[in-house]
Amino acid sequence: MDTNDFNKALHHYYTKIRETNHPYYWYCLADTQARSGLTNEALQTIDMALSFPNPYPSKHKLLEIQAGLQSADPREMRTHSPSVITVKWGDIDGDGIKDNVFLTAYKTPDSPFWKDITLVAQNGRTHHYDHITFKNNAGYNPTLFLGDFTGKKGNDILVVIDTGGSAGAIYAYIFSSINGQIRGIFDSDTFNESFKYDVTYENQYKAAVISYHLKEKYILDLTYKGKEYLSEIYNPQGILKASINGWVNPLASLYPIDLNRDGIYELAAHQRIAGRYNADNLGDVQTVLKWNGQVFAPERQTVATFGGEM
Repeated sequence: MDTNDFNKALHHYYTKIRETNHPYYWYCLADTQARSGLTNEALQTIDMALSFPNPYPSKHKLLEIQAGLQSADPREMRTHSPSVITVKWGDIDGDGIKDNVFLTAYKTPDSPFWKDITLVAQNGRTHHYDHITFKNNAGYNPTLFLGDFTGKKGNDILVVIDTGGSAGAIYAYIFSSINGQIRGIFDSDTFNESFKYDVTYENQYKAAVISYHLKEKYILDLTYKGKEYLSEIYNPQGILKASINGWVNPLASLYPIDLNRDGIYELAAHQRIAGRYNADNLGDVQTVLKWNGQVFAPERQTVATFGGEM
């Protein structure tokens, strides 16, 4: 098969994948890429083929092909190539054709830790690949979600990565196709820098949470903490024995939620409120963010606390 025939075959399988997303065509694409010398592309395609519950012709066969490609060229061994962690299909540029969106990374041996996490978007019409890197590109359990956050034609891309820290924080990013370019429109670092708080214990078994971004004050009732906890910091009259300050942790979760049932997602952001120490959980700051055409702005904010025994 000459170069022209290979290109025709590649185009044919790309088209079939776009139309049907059937595992058979992913296998055919990988086979054609391998035979045309596109080893890296074939390895990535095999990773995507393996993401199906019932890959064609079988998981065992695909792994055999993968091993053969790796051994054929030691410079492209899998230990030096990223793995595909997760794959989603959706129209991200609004042209009516589904695109392939996936996360790649390097797996740490004998650990669930991933490093060099990268977002890859393959245009379903042109087959062009975009590789998008993150400022914070290492962590646990990287996930991918496609949905409309901005109200434009096409899906936006939400990436969430667990940091693994004691505060339970996450790294989160949202990307959108704008004028043919995939651009970041949200990141957790900017959110954490913008949403600042003070947490101060007050007399009579209360704690005040000041939200500077929204210029709001919330009062937490600490009586649910119980007598033992309260007696350590309050005298019998409910007066603080010493001043105590807590804090609000960085972003701990970010969920897409369609509150208005209009097909456009808002963001539900959660941050944990800590008291005397990090494990001393006082509640959560819950902020709903909505795209206003330029940024994700807070639509409302609440503070949730825990119930106690009656």
